[in-house]
Amino acid sequence: MSTEPLTRRRRAPDTAHLASKVPEVTLYFWVIKVLTTGMGETASDLLAKKLGPIPAVGLGGLALVVALTIQLKARRYVAWIYWTAIVMVSVFGTMAADVLHVGLGVPYTISTPFFMAALAAVFAVWYASEKTLSIHSVRTRRRELFYWATVLATFALGTAAGDLSATIGLGYLGSAVLYAVAIAVPAVMHKWGALNAVAAFWTAYVITRPLGASVADWMALGHTRGGLGLGLGPVTLSWTVAIIGFVAYLAVSRNDVGNAEHLA
Repeated sequence: MSTEPLTRRRRAPDTAHLASKVPEVTLYFWVIKVLTTGMGETASDLLAKKLGPIPAVGLGGLALVVALTIQLKARRYVAWIYWTAIVMVSVFGTMAADVLHVGLGVPYTISTPFFMAALAAVFAVWYASEKTLSIHSVRTRRRELFYWATVLATFALGTAAGDLSATIGLGYLGSAVLYAVAIAVPAVMHKWGALNAVAAFWTAYVITRPLGASVADWMALGHTRGGLGLGLGPVTLSWTVAIIGFVAYLAVSRNDVGNAEHLA
């Protein structure tokens, strides 16, 4: 007697081909991703300034848990649910990196390689378990958990790396230029066949964090720190409005949903 039906039943929770839980990677994806990184940077600093570091971390952690719970309970990708979770990861990821530096006195030269090692560890466990790191494979609960662990690690790493470059002489504008150039590298390497699609995606994904944060810091911080002095509140608000506008457009147009989702 064949054991195939029994095997399929036993493996269904982890291997069932469910609806995608992440958006298609389009230009809109990268624009919103950069916006969330900058908004997360200034919102985190604003909350820490208004509430104090400890209450801010507690509030950020609670908001992250709520947002991820809603995302995990959703049966398929929903634009506002997904991007709300990304925003909360951005805010809390910034806080995690800042707590190590400001609260515990860990220098960015230590925290940056620490978060890099943490990200590498998540990738290693994810690949060992699933044999793929492709976001197009995020159709099971286990892979979704790996995905969000990776996203959180990339935000913490990007925050530490961005602050490191800004404090070693480049400043926020110089850092923004550096990362704007750097983010083109994986795209060019992939086009030339020197980097596969998955590696190119995750490399660019990490770089979006210090890119967006550097631009937002440059806009918000005062002239004495090399910024435009627009203020944390106005920059946070304006970037939030931009995020809402793009996400609302995607929710209506569904331009970030694959063909299979359109037909479902």
